[in-house]
Amino acid sequence: MKTLIVTLYSLVFLLSATLASSAEVFFDQNRYAADMAAGKPIAVVFHADWCPTCRAQAPVLKNLSEQTEFAPLTVYVADYDTEKALKKSLGVTQQSTIVVFRNGKERVRATGDTRQDSLAALLRQALS
Repeated sequence: MKTLIVTLYSLVFLLSATLASSAEVFFDQNRYAADMAAGKPIAVVFHADWCPTCRAQAPVLKNLSEQTEFAPLTVYVADYDTEKALKKSLGVTQQSTIVVFRNGKERVRATGDTRQDSLAALLRQALS
């Protein structure tokens, strides 16, 4: 009986942790298009492995995306070097650019920011 209770508690904890964290996913055109059409809150991060600013930005964004506040938000990580059509369609010219959408429309963007407080404020624009 005690094992059953511990197992159930563990499952509930894992489920709640999964539901409480937003998704940080690699860019997928079909999923992105579906989320945009549905008006879901989205942030697209243009990341390059060779970019020191991107490397500094990545753990901050991951930390933020795991916070309950940002659970409804999907953070798409787009490869700056390979997602040329996406870059062109959004007018992105620099790596470490984050473009935030709400209800299918761009709300705000930033480039080169690595500070947790300002990145959190940026992501909140997709939710409010």
